[in-house]
Amino acid sequence: MIRFPTSASGTPLLWLVAVGFFMQTLDATIVNTALPAMASSLGESPLRMQSVVVGYSLTMAMLIPASGWIADRFGTRRVFFGAILLFAIGSLFCALSQNLTQIVASRVLQGLGGALLLPVGRLAVLRAFPREQFLRAISFVAIPGLIGPLLGPTLGGWLVQYASWHWIFLINLPVALLGCIATLRYMPEGRSMVMARFDLGGYCLLAFGMVAISLSLDGLSELGLRQATVVLLLIFGLASLAAYWLRALRRPDPLFAPELFSVPSLRVGLLGNLFARIGSSCMPFLIPLLLQVSMGYSPSQAGMMLLPVALAGMAAKPVVTRLVSRIGYRRMLVGNTAMVGLVMTSFALVSPEQPLWLRILQLACFGAVNSMQFTAMNTVTLKDLDGGMASSGNTLLSMVQMLAMGLGVAAAGAVLAGFGDYFGAGAAGAHTLSAFRATFATMGLMTLAASSIFWQLPPDPEGIPAKLVPVETDAVDNV
Repeated sequence: MIRFPTSASGTPLLWLVAVGFFMQTLDATIVNTALPAMASSLGESPLRMQSVVVGYSLTMAMLIPASGWIADRFGTRRVFFGAILLFAIGSLFCALSQNLTQIVASRVLQGLGGALLLPVGRLAVLRAFPREQFLRAISFVAIPGLIGPLLGPTLGGWLVQYASWHWIFLINLPVALLGCIATLRYMPEGRSMVMARFDLGGYCLLAFGMVAISLSLDGLSELGLRQATVVLLLIFGLASLAAYWLRALRRPDPLFAPELFSVPSLRVGLLGNLFARIGSSCMPFLIPLLLQVSMGYSPSQAGMMLLPVALAGMAAKPVVTRLVSRIGYRRMLVGNTAMVGLVMTSFALVSPEQPLWLRILQLACFGAVNSMQFTAMNTVTLKDLDGGMASSGNTLLSMVQMLAMGLGVAAAGAVLAGFGDYFGAGAAGAHTLSAFRATFATMGLMTLAASSIFWQLPPDPEGIPAKLVPVETDAVDNV
């Protein structure tokens, strides 16, 4: 059980940051179950709605590297207040949207606010509590990050079925109003007297690279871009990332110091995180679509079917420590990554005739192995960083997490659209199930390939049990 730190004056601050984190993680998952209803309302195909998810996660990935500097420059109170306000305005615009372009733009605005809620809130907690109480404080803040994804799909399905999809965004408004009032009262000013220089040029190169690569994937399906435009975006994106790296090598104040990548476990962990998550992050997007479009589930039923994924994921967390202690990080991650890929591929066998208990077991198995994967990946990435590099490494890992989430959904959308065209599947055509089956198999094999990356980890020392270290980004994994 998580207990409050002994500083009574800090308790309202913890609740405030926890509620902000809850809003962020809830909105990352609540929209998945509502996509078919939103598509019907906006006159779009439910198989081409991935940009609603991609816009939110990609915006968060873009803003995370600048969050610390923004908080130091303008103060934690002002930035946290502005983040809640942006999140609320974006939510209102989402509910008022009349077409797909409007709702994607509104989700980007939501993402601008959501990207600042956790890192700025965490910074405020770090400054408000002494070092010996920080772990307990941040653990309390992380609990809503586990509850949000647990409630999100079910709440989203219930609201869509018994009210309308607009309410998945409107429910944020009263919470945001209370959050703004609490921020003005309980959030410390938190403005830094010593300002570090911000590498604006490097940030622009990094942000443009992420956006261009994501748009190139999304353009294969939803945006309807021609192949030449897609290739051009991809080349410009890769060139921008290469230019950022070359710039970082010669600057004294890069966003992420090149010395970070001298740590073998961080290099392998970041690459493994990226490629493994590109595969598995598509599942919260694909499963509700499959259940509603091809299996005839109602929104509330589809949301309930995601509960086994979240519950099994939470139950499997303690198993990771024992596995890593017994067999080490390398063998655990190689084997578990393969298991995640195989379980994902097993969804290619789904059918309406499949017994309910077997479908629930399949979803629970995915939730368990995916949760263990995220915990082990996070920890191996950061475990060898010293105090000076830990904060920067944690920020980089958070950015990679959100980027991979957006890339995973964009890639799955492109693959699904391609197979939909191949099998002649319309918005609710007879062949959509074939398109979904082929997409699950493709994304599962993509995840399976990531196991070779983790084989490059240094061998674990013989006779010395490996230990898991607390990782603040772990709660985001349930999104």
